[in-house]
Amino acid sequence: MVLDPEIAMIRLGYGLSPDSPQAVDADLLLASVATARPDADAIRMADIDARRQVENDLAAAARKPGSDKPTQRKSARMRRETIWMAQHAFQVRVARAVADPVGFGERLVQFWSDHFTVAGGNRFQSLIAAAHVDEAIRPHLGGRFSDLMFAAETHPRMLTYLNQSGSVGPNSAIARRRKDDDLGLNENLAREMIELHSLGVGGDYTQRDVRQLARLLTGLSYRAGQDRAFRPAMAEPGADTVLGVTYGGNGQASLNDIRAVIDDLAMHPDTARHLARKLAVHFVSDDPPADLIDRLAQTYRQADGDLSVVYVALAEAPELAAGFRQKARQPFDFVVAALRALGMRGGDLRQLDRRDSNGRLLRPLQTMGQRWAMPRGPDGWPESAESWITPQGLAARIDWSMRHPAKLLGDLPDPRDFLRTALGSTASQSLQWAVPKAESPREGVAIVLASADFNRR
Repeated sequence: MVLDPEIAMIRLGYGLSPDSPQAVDADLLLASVATARPDADAIRMADIDARRQVENDLAAAARKPGSDKPTQRKSARMRRETIWMAQHAFQVRVARAVADPVGFGERLVQFWSDHFTVAGGNRFQSLIAAAHVDEAIRPHLGGRFSDLMFAAETHPRMLTYLNQSGSVGPNSAIARRRKDDDLGLNENLAREMIELHSLGVGGDYTQRDVRQLARLLTGLSYRAGQDRAFRPAMAEPGADTVLGVTYGGNGQASLNDIRAVIDDLAMHPDTARHLARKLAVHFVSDDPPADLIDRLAQTYRQADGDLSVVYVALAEAPELAAGFRQKARQPFDFVVAALRALGMRGGDLRQLDRRDSNGRLLRPLQTMGQRWAMPRGPDGWPESAESWITPQGLAARIDWSMRHPAKLLGDLPDPRDFLRTALGSTASQSLQWAVPKAESPREGVAIVLASADFNRR
């Protein structure tokens, strides 16, 4: 099925650009998903752990009595470089979203990263959060949801973000040896796995299911310098029953039991509906039609959780066109869409120096209300338009539109040409009337970027 290219690019991707394809179909959308796999700039845990060890060794040497100034300077420089690596990972996210001709794959990276929310923090937490995207999210965008869920739940950043590494079975070997240390279960990961990542808050489960899943997850841990690990000595012995299915109890707890429960959670009917609704809310409307949710959930179940089949059903849904401009662009979406419309190149964005990256991309997002890698909680960023279309947020978008395009691009395009590039045939009559009357290219471009037409998709 050939889709309306403007609707597809604006609603499923990050907006129109001078390089927008003239025709969009399901094959092109799925090719975009494949293109969103990890690239040469991917952040990986093995590299992070190696860097942490070198940084720790340097810091120890710098603290020794009588250490020389060059050693101390080298230690401080390496710490600064680690901070910059996390910021550069943000630049790469922006550059890839700008460079993809369709943008659907990068939108899905953003969607699933938010579904399986983790946060940054200190320099290594921020790097590991970037690795979560590159190692858990990107490789599984077009496969089965169960594979994506397993990779996301067991990644070191999810385990540390939700304090799973400190969850110890009350009757485990470690708890018995360390009776005075007050070790015990932490239910955070188990709760989010059920409430946020699979069945949803309204799903058919009980507190006992959460508790039993938390018991099953004991042993799943991460320690700096070690690969993802399952520690049997931390695991609660015995069988655990989650949603009526029993796991473990064969005398030796293992990662296979956790894989099995995730497979079952992924194929639960409530999970199909929860994911269908989240996709519909993100791509179509804050209050999506029930028929669309039903069709996407049915597609998910019939495809055995194959996400690529669900994506095609979403792209071909008539509600996508019927609900045009019912969604507000989040700040990251807005900035990327603006850069695409301006004709920025991904390679140029990757090469921005630290000052421009901070001043023109990172800090403006925070001013618009979306501090990068720091969502407000494990449920991720809000979807509702009311969360983003606020007086302060709009003022920040207008300010960015007036100040930064010329600094990033140099010579600005003719506003009349820019209107056609940015919005195609979807521009409203009022905007078509206003843009040619702008007193300068700077004002004309800002009128387009600050318009309701551009800030909604």
